[in-house]
Amino acid sequence: MIAPGRAGPPQAPYEASTMSTSIAQQIAALRDQIRHHDQLYYTQARPEISDQEYDALLRQLIELETAHPELRTPDSPTQRVGGAPIASFKAVRHAVRMMSIDNTYSVEEVREFDTRIKKLLGGEPYAYTCEPKIDGVSLSIRYENGLLVQAATRGDGTTGDDVTENVRTIRSIPLRLQGSRGPGGKGSREGSKEATGDLFAAPPSTPRPLDPSTPSLLEVRGEVFLPRAQFAAIVKAQEEAGLEPYANPRNTTAGTLKQLDSRVVAQRKLDFAPHGLGEIQDGPRATYHQWVDYLAELGFPKNPHFQCCADIEGVLAYIENFARQRAGLPYDTDGVVIKIDRLDQRSALGVTAKAPRWCIAFKYQPEQAETELARVVFQVGKTGTITPVAEFEPPVFISGTNVYRASLHNFDEIERKDIHLHDRVLVEKAGEVIPYVVGAVKEKRPAHAHKIHRPHACPSCGSTSLEQDGGFVRCQNPSCPAQLAERLRYFAGRNQMDIENMGEAIIAQMLEHKLVQSLPDIYRVQKDDLLKLERMGEKSADNLLAGIATSKDRGLARLLAGLGILHVGNRTAQVVAEHCGTLDKLRAATLEEIDAIPGLGDVVAKSLHDFLHSDAGQKTLDDLVALGLKTIEPKQVHAGPQPFAGKSIVVTGTLEKFSRSEIKNLIEKLGGKATDSVSKTTAFVVAGADAGSKLDKAKKLGVEVIDEAEFVRRSQTEILT
Repeated sequence: MIAPGRAGPPQAPYEASTMSTSIAQQIAALRDQIRHHDQLYYTQARPEISDQEYDALLRQLIELETAHPELRTPDSPTQRVGGAPIASFKAVRHAVRMMSIDNTYSVEEVREFDTRIKKLLGGEPYAYTCEPKIDGVSLSIRYENGLLVQAATRGDGTTGDDVTENVRTIRSIPLRLQGSRGPGGKGSREGSKEATGDLFAAPPSTPRPLDPSTPSLLEVRGEVFLPRAQFAAIVKAQEEAGLEPYANPRNTTAGTLKQLDSRVVAQRKLDFAPHGLGEIQDGPRATYHQWVDYLAELGFPKNPHFQCCADIEGVLAYIENFARQRAGLPYDTDGVVIKIDRLDQRSALGVTAKAPRWCIAFKYQPEQAETELARVVFQVGKTGTITPVAEFEPPVFISGTNVYRASLHNFDEIERKDIHLHDRVLVEKAGEVIPYVVGAVKEKRPAHAHKIHRPHACPSCGSTSLEQDGGFVRCQNPSCPAQLAERLRYFAGRNQMDIENMGEAIIAQMLEHKLVQSLPDIYRVQKDDLLKLERMGEKSADNLLAGIATSKDRGLARLLAGLGILHVGNRTAQVVAEHCGTLDKLRAATLEEIDAIPGLGDVVAKSLHDFLHSDAGQKTLDDLVALGLKTIEPKQVHAGPQPFAGKSIVVTGTLEKFSRSEIKNLIEKLGGKATDSVSKTTAFVVAGADAGSKLDKAKKLGVEVIDEAEFVRRSQTEILT
């Protein structure tokens, strides 16, 4: 048995029937075991038990706390799994302003920074600390009497958003602080920490009771981020689901922190790196590097690349060395943060209107490489869109990987950047992840370079029936093989029909063996056919067939989404399916009736109507119905007030408090329909910064336009009443 408040060696999962101690002691001991294994897994990368054993411990704790809710506490490991969605984020006013940091890309400006420091301190000795500038999202975490009570984003520096429930799911952030003797005191491990894990050095794996020297109030500032491997896993899952992948880890982190459902946040597996302090009460004051060790004592991870430097020459050496190391790190960085070490000197140096005088960030120039644009190939998507893709020769090495190709997006983009075939081009990675062509090096343009022309025939099927839509070119042949491959992949995706075990490799083999030549053919595949595929055994074939059979019951909304109809995505499909209720009613609707569905708009309505009444669309739907697919959609019932019931609402521009997905989810939770097109049936438009054509159309149609603050006021007022 492990005494409450202390972790001991790993044990097998508890057998509740053999426990002779009280329920409270069982719960305390389980919590300490789980915290112990969290430390080993998330900060030291050396787990001692399997995932199944860990899950068993957590399940037992959940069961005990469910049976005895009076014993559940905010710092329990069960509070990390995520709870019910919230309606919106509350504003939090920071006790100590969260300021930005001045940036520089120049070594000369770093020396000028040092000259200013020397002058302001009047010749007093000083030293620096250097640490990686992690490319994430700033966060302030507030602890009272050792317990996490609030976490907030930076926002405008004065006021941020309360993201406490989401932050509780981040396992590298302690829900309660471990004991310590304080920075610089007896037991401090100043300068002694070694890296032991993949990301950061670990705090002690054995938590101690909170020491009286621990501050009664402590705000820890730091950076929330997505490790590269986790971001890659998220992108892979999106691609398999037929979704547009996220652009970079930082934007994904920001969007994740603003999710209204903390269960989604828990699945993303964000990480945290402390790098500063906010409000502190009753705590010892010392140097920053002692505080870094102290935070490790309290249970936070410590970056092994943190370093003290005696003078500016040491700082410049750090910058040069870290430039060679950063590509191999498991997280994104864009520079080095340089800070004065002594906290009393920081106070003496003070701040400017926007940034502290005692620190500066040196940012590395985005890594670019020059090569030849040797070829442009055309890829055909599920709706027939032909995308130009650049191939490089030789490939270029950027941010740790060889880059062979990059999307040129569309033909208007090629013309805007004036890129020619055989140009010397500069290649970069957006967020050090997604490669793209910055532009051509025009002064090096060779004599044989020539313009990149739009295709006159589909590269897959050879059809000359192409649609020109601005910068996009689309193949109109519904039997195009490339379109079929993409449509099959998209149809089987997680957010559409979610056909388990039907991945890209299986689809490629099914096409190669001509087992499927249309979407309905998926439901005609026999076991004997599957057994002809490479590495397809009896069990695998049975599993795939079971996944196909299960998908028949997904309902009308997911079926419509999976068909790959131009302009009809998951949200539009849900709106249409809930409005019509059945496929028969939808197919019988006129263009005018479809256009009248709240929020669809003329373009989307025409695209959907055209598909429903095309020969190919009618045959596909007839076959799917005959094969037994469920084609009805019950109306969703949302709990709570429905102030926007029956209202079609369009969001445009950049908002401050919500990501686009968050505000759409909130609109739907409050009974409204979040749509993408402005029409005469639109109730109102929520317009943020840089609103474009949707705002213009709303004004033209006389549709009401409100800002984000008014939307929040209306939704909260309606909810309260």
